[in-house]
Amino acid sequence: MAKLKEQFYDFLIEEDELRACKAIPDDACTNVPKNFTLNIANGTLSKLAEKIISPNLTLAWIMDFFGASSAVIGALVPIKDAGSLLPQLAVSGKIRSFSIHKNFWAISALMQGLCWLAAAGHIFFGDEETFPIAMLVLLAIFSVASGVASVAYKDVIGKTIPKSTRGQMLSYRSTFGGILSLIAGVVLVFFIQGQADKSIYGFMFLFASGLWFIASILFFMIEEEKGATKGGRTPFEEVKAGIKLIKEEANFRNFLFTRALLMAVPLLQPFYVLVAKDIDNTSWSLLGYLIIVNGLANVLSSPFWGKVADQSATRLMRISSFIAIGGAVFALLFYYASDWNLGFYAFLPVFFINGIAYSGARLSRKTYLVDYAPDDNKATYVSVANTFIGLFTLVAAGFGVIAQLFGLPAQIIFFMSLLVLAIVLSFRLKRV
Repeated sequence: MAKLKEQFYDFLIEEDELRACKAIPDDACTNVPKNFTLNIANGTLSKLAEKIISPNLTLAWIMDFFGASSAVIGALVPIKDAGSLLPQLAVSGKIRSFSIHKNFWAISALMQGLCWLAAAGHIFFGDEETFPIAMLVLLAIFSVASGVASVAYKDVIGKTIPKSTRGQMLSYRSTFGGILSLIAGVVLVFFIQGQADKSIYGFMFLFASGLWFIASILFFMIEEEKGATKGGRTPFEEVKAGIKLIKEEANFRNFLFTRALLMAVPLLQPFYVLVAKDIDNTSWSLLGYLIIVNGLANVLSSPFWGKVADQSATRLMRISSFIAIGGAVFALLFYYASDWNLGFYAFLPVFFINGIAYSGARLSRKTYLVDYAPDDNKATYVSVANTFIGLFTLVAAGFGVIAQLFGLPAQIIFFMSLLVLAIVLSFRLKRV
């Protein structure tokens, strides 16, 4: 098994990068192939689980089936983002007091699996009318566990994976998970869609739950060397440390604003859906094509973006922003050419372009933060960054008023301006 992991690692990583154990302990260098392989396997399963039960797509679909109101369905994404991002600053100080951090991710994944197991149980044995409210509670617990895992994950990666291969490792997680998600999306749309029975949705939760349980075991098997335990702080002390960090470290502050502006890429997606609905009366079958297009964008772009991120994460930020702006220009041209009757399928390239841009933007900010944050304080950097974005997400929830007041083109142009600012700010970031 160990030899197989070595071969798998050698196959994925270029020869001149092998064993280049930059920024990790010498004792951990011999564990790189094993940790690299386990990380990819873990990420493949967790990414698939996230696609099967996705708050902004499949979960909304399931909630609608059980009669949830539009207000409840609209609360899914805010609960997911706020639950996973805002508590991180409070828990990062506690995580710092432990020498091994992988257990936090493993236990969090176990909790996420239990949440979806409970949801499946409610579908099979509970009252259908109370499912939407129960689902909101379970999603909140799931999201907090996700936030704890996020803090621990970046720290574990910083201790176990060399700098020169982190971007590639993250990209392979996305690529392999995307391939399986693509298959699952096809099955979900073309097979399950025509059989709207609650038991099918129950089995979806069961399958996602099982994936989280296996992902937890795989992550627990990672060989992580003990790290420093000094600097453990209470939540209040961690908040103070986070505020101090933002005030005193200009580069980190620039990163936070750049990352916030890059949120324009995923925020564009719902408004593209609105444009698509203006083009055609979009049914669930057409929405299925969006799942496939986004999956293809992720699978095709992730391997390339991984190498770019390892060379320069800031360059990838700029490339992703330019691509997203190009997609926005395409959408605007399409919007104003509505008289041409081009149809829904001609608009699909917009989703493909934005999917490629989002894959690059997400990978660039992850890689930059892991490489930039100091090893002995990585958890604080991650939690401050995520808490900041969590607050920004709450503000961004009100951006939709622009479309209501001035129309969809104005909304798209607004997000394009944010991406231009992101490009400008990225030039002020230190190269790491």
